[in-house]
Amino acid sequence: MLISKDSEKKSRWYFGGLASAGSAFCTQPLDLLKVIYQTDLRTNVSMFQLSREIVRDDGVCALFNGVSAAVLRQLTYSTTRFAIYELGKQTEFGKESGFLGRVVMAAIGGTVGGFVGSPADLINVRMQNDIKRPPALRRNYKNAFDGIVRVWREEGFRRLFAGASSATARSVFMTIGQLTFYDQAKYTLFQTGYFTDNIGTHFLAALIAGGMATTMTQPIDMVKTVMMNAKPGEFNSIGAILVHIGQLGPLGFFKGFIPRFIRLGPHTVLTFIFLEQLRIHFGVVESR
Repeated sequence: MLISKDSEKKSRWYFGGLASAGSAFCTQPLDLLKVIYQTDLRTNVSMFQLSREIVRDDGVCALFNGVSAAVLRQLTYSTTRFAIYELGKQTEFGKESGFLGRVVMAAIGGTVGGFVGSPADLINVRMQNDIKRPPALRRNYKNAFDGIVRVWREEGFRRLFAGASSATARSVFMTIGQLTFYDQAKYTLFQTGYFTDNIGTHFLAALIAGGMATTMTQPIDMVKTVMMNAKPGEFNSIGAILVHIGQLGPLGFFKGFIPRFIRLGPHTVLTFIFLEQLRIHFGVVESR
């Protein structure tokens, strides 16, 4: 099996957050379309039609609504989950526990990261969804920090963590789907003897991880999006949200699966390509 010496380098704890923030910026238009598609009860509107409506009504720049919140979310949420996973993976337990051990570390990282990133996630969803609201009803947050301050003042501190439970659950499965399956896919590709530590291997492993993460988190993501975008008091329980989504039929929880994969696939691929480049060029050489 041929593996480059670069594979001996380990990521620094903050590389995941930086890589995810860069990826979030690049894929923000796709994420915005995914959020709007999930919260739009029309069943005959395609992703292309939504993007055309947005550009027609608000201009091309509207596709980047909420980009500051998206980047802030990754700098909090992804920095935390990647850091816990990477640091845990480099411990003796992480080296000896195998796949199941990495799943446990990913679940822990996802739990903490999902909670930490909830305020920025809330603002991100609201800023993205603002463009489909009538101008008089738009929240018009200037940026992520302005949104957080206004929610705190106008709705209370606890409102910043609206949807934190579903966001945390989603984060657990997202982290397992992305990080654990990326590592496993890369290891399996190495084992064939036909792949080395290069961008092609990183791309293929990340694509597999993106598919797994999308499948595992789609129902939870649908609940989270509706919950975070709801008006105060609109739903009195998660059960009410489940009934609301269920009105779309059995596949309602998978509404937006294709646009979400179109967004999450490139996001996952870019995240791991950026992460691997940071690791290769600025990583720490493991002491033996």
